[in-house]
Amino acid sequence: MRWIAPASKDTATATLEKRLWAAADELRANSGLSAAQYSQPVLGLIFLRFADAKFAARRAALEKAATGRRGARVDDPGAYHAAGVLFLPDEARFADLLEYPEGGRKGKALGQAVDEAMRAIERENPQLSGVLPKTYQAFNARLLKELLKTFSTIPVDLQGDSFGKIYEYFLGEFAASEGSMGGEFYTPTSIVRLLVEVLEPFHGRILDPACGSGGMFVQSARFIEEHHKSVGASGLAIHGVEKVDDTGRLCRLNLAVHGLEGDIRHGGEINSYYDDPHNLVGRFDFVLANPPFNVDKVDKDRLKDATGNGRRFPLGLPKTDNANYLWIQLFYSALSPKGRAGFVMANSASDARSSEMEIRKQLVEARAVDVMVSVGPNMFYTVTLSCTLWLLDRGKAHTKRKDEVLFLDARAIYRQIDRAHRDWTEAQIGFLANVVRLYRGEDVDLTYGGEEAGEKLREVFGKKPKYADVAGFCKVATVKEIEALGWSLNPGRYVGVAPGEKVSDEDFKAQFETLSEEFEELTKEAWRLEKVIAKNAAEILGS
Repeated sequence: MRWIAPASKDTATATLEKRLWAAADELRANSGLSAAQYSQPVLGLIFLRFADAKFAARRAALEKAATGRRGARVDDPGAYHAAGVLFLPDEARFADLLEYPEGGRKGKALGQAVDEAMRAIERENPQLSGVLPKTYQAFNARLLKELLKTFSTIPVDLQGDSFGKIYEYFLGEFAASEGSMGGEFYTPTSIVRLLVEVLEPFHGRILDPACGSGGMFVQSARFIEEHHKSVGASGLAIHGVEKVDDTGRLCRLNLAVHGLEGDIRHGGEINSYYDDPHNLVGRFDFVLANPPFNVDKVDKDRLKDATGNGRRFPLGLPKTDNANYLWIQLFYSALSPKGRAGFVMANSASDARSSEMEIRKQLVEARAVDVMVSVGPNMFYTVTLSCTLWLLDRGKAHTKRKDEVLFLDARAIYRQIDRAHRDWTEAQIGFLANVVRLYRGEDVDLTYGGEEAGEKLREVFGKKPKYADVAGFCKVATVKEIEALGWSLNPGRYVGVAPGEKVSDEDFKAQFETLSEEFEELTKEAWRLEKVIAKNAAEILGS
């Protein structure tokens, strides 16, 4: 099935996000600063503008509610925190910093004043302790002044999550400009949104053990607000782990911009392979993640105590020098009895052999694998390879579909953003998510994707949409069929090719890349076995 959406028309500087980015990026180009040096301080200024707008609105409400007897509580931090608003002391007000002289005031430079403003915000709001950037003295005063002027154009009366969307837009642009480093902290929104739409995290505990800048949490909260506006995101308990300290701070800042809080553990050598700061086994209703692919040199001796039933690696350690199946087990073991997980994974994991196949077999036999989705190339900023989305559901074992797995091949569904990048439109995401709902026997929900998604559903599945296998796109396979194909979870091996279609050059390339990854892993395993055989032979001959 092919659905290539037209590129959205770029109406010059029609969107606020694009205008702000263009201005900020032009300033950086003339500053001599790298994207890495520039990104966090710029995001910090967007945060300050957001915090100031929320603070001003709350202050006005407190002044209006003041009575003669009780007086105004405009300077009481508790009155702000009770409403989920950050308290800003006098020296941290955006308007004051905007008016601060470029040449400084009383011997204090503008950069120093902004640094002190960030420290003052952390002091009054302990949940942000150690999070805000304080490197503004590295900026020359003219650049900093121009940035403050640029962000002062963000209207303070923006509705909904508009500030958050601006912040996310900048995150994405910085990820693109930082190249491979950007991929460590940012997962494209369309990928995250599909995972969230399928998992439906309405309430409960949510975990991302490789949380980056926190996009999984933000999209989960947005899902709740859009589908259940009256509930809000307050019923979602956010937990994350991030190895890179700066990225962990970025996550906490991202949560704050969206009015969220969470328990994010980061820095200090913390590592989800070896550390378990959230005591994750069986505790989480939802797990969402985009872990690093094909990591090698994990010290498995340090994992032995975490291996076995009721532990973080319940299905055994893979013998290959590859961490993919360590991650997969972490996600699986963290789930509660009815928990769901959605994560991004290398294609090679779907067909990996030897000990990894044995772990995959156990997952399928446990009736935990619910949906597998093939994603085409160029969906990420940093790699061109295609990938696979895994959706686990531990509650599936008690449903009518317990012996079935849905395979979706979405490689030919995309929108071409530019020559090197693709994404999914809202309608495409809504369509794919509703295919899963049809498979589960649930009602169609067009909250996300709207009527365009509904039209596509009716086109593919009939006027009153009902799930049916579609050659080249979707197939519900039984556990017996999966066993017959060597416990493969590669959607391409099940959905086949639509009648009259030939394997395209792009599909061939994707298949070849998958086989190449698998060959590389098999070669590594062969080398390992060769060393074991040589060692055993030497011991036998030596004796």
